[in-house]
Amino acid sequence: MGQYETVATSLTSAVREEIGAGLAEVDADLARRYPGDPGTRQPVHTVYVPADVFEAGTVRSWGAQALAALDEHAPDAASLAAVLGLSRELAEPVYERVRAKLEREPVEDLRIDFEDGYGPRPDAEEDATAARAARLVADAFAGACAAPSSSSCPPYLGIRMKCMEAAVRDRGIRTLDIFLTGLMESGGLPAGLVLTLPKVSYAEQVTAMVRLLDEFEKVRGLEPGRIGFEIQIETTQSVLGPDGRATVARMIDAAEGRATGLHYGTFDYSASCGVSAAYQSMDHPVADHAKAVMQVAAAGTGVRLSDGSTNILPVGPTSQVHEAWRLHYGLVRRSLARAYYQGWDMHPGHLPTRYAAVYAFYREGLEQAAARLAAYVGRAGGDVLDEPATAKALSGYLLRGLDCGAVDSDEVSRLTGLTRDRLDRLAGRPARS
Repeated sequence: MGQYETVATSLTSAVREEIGAGLAEVDADLARRYPGDPGTRQPVHTVYVPADVFEAGTVRSWGAQALAALDEHAPDAASLAAVLGLSRELAEPVYERVRAKLEREPVEDLRIDFEDGYGPRPDAEEDATAARAARLVADAFAGACAAPSSSSCPPYLGIRMKCMEAAVRDRGIRTLDIFLTGLMESGGLPAGLVLTLPKVSYAEQVTAMVRLLDEFEKVRGLEPGRIGFEIQIETTQSVLGPDGRATVARMIDAAEGRATGLHYGTFDYSASCGVSAAYQSMDHPVADHAKAVMQVAAAGTGVRLSDGSTNILPVGPTSQVHEAWRLHYGLVRRSLARAYYQGWDMHPGHLPTRYAAVYAFYREGLEQAAARLAAYVGRAGGDVLDEPATAKALSGYLLRGLDCGAVDSDEVSRLTGLTRDRLDRLAGRPARS
């Protein structure tokens, strides 16, 4: 105590207390609106499968098709490296991890699509398909619990319903009701359940979804707020409202804490901006603008971001597959560099380059990120002076690499000297239970 001298001040404690009281409402609002990262795993992609096509073996089939494509068009690390421009140091570990991933967990997140991929059907047919989807999802999660190493069930699985526009609103609500009711009748809602609300234009449509889920929770005796949903950004009105304000920020607020993600819809949004079909892409300027607005609106809220997809499929002769792979790989890497850590994959042939891009992204930066974080924690010298916000970003980068399997815990621990719990704290994530 005696080593510090007494310092003089001019303001009384009453001034501090008055300022604190005046900002108490702001403090509470900041904590409510910007809770930070939820600390859960974010999938690196979402696979969309039409509801009438989805089967119990869909995930295994996608993995098998992806491995077959790899065997045919890039049978070893050197050949894949030549296609994608991977360095010699990265080629082997990336290739080995891609193959292992396709065998163990080829799909991280799957959406059974009742919207564009399914289209309008007779009511009786969609009723039956929705009930069937509920049975398949319940069976998949039950099987995953019984055999955690099974590749038949992704960690995240759910449906995309029809939107809240007048023409299809009642049908979408009925499909969602049948699906959720079927899950409840089969034992309850699984932890990995994900719902997607497409073509949202007004915040009031999000409010309607909140009301719908709130009523379902009451009827079924569920905890309030149990069911969350993703908001799909694929209309111009969802980005910029008629008053010139960012509509997407209002949508997050209207979700009342239920919004789990914002998913960019590449082709619907591009079309709504008048972009010709040949130029509709994830890297078009209209896409970058929309995603930048989404990014700022979601920052700090705990709402995750997902990029869209490419419609260039890796099929046909090897030269054509390689060209499609290079395009997809480059787009995924571009998204990752722009902090969009998730995207859509529309074909099994996209899985090899999805995982190759993700694994290369995290592996090539592993040593530098670990060294910078270790220097920050140890307050050691170095050629980069990092701040707490950068240390948070470095920790988040390593954690995402761990979650997707790009890097191993022993690698990260050896390079940083930090445990997973310490990384979580540095990244501002909640303590793991």
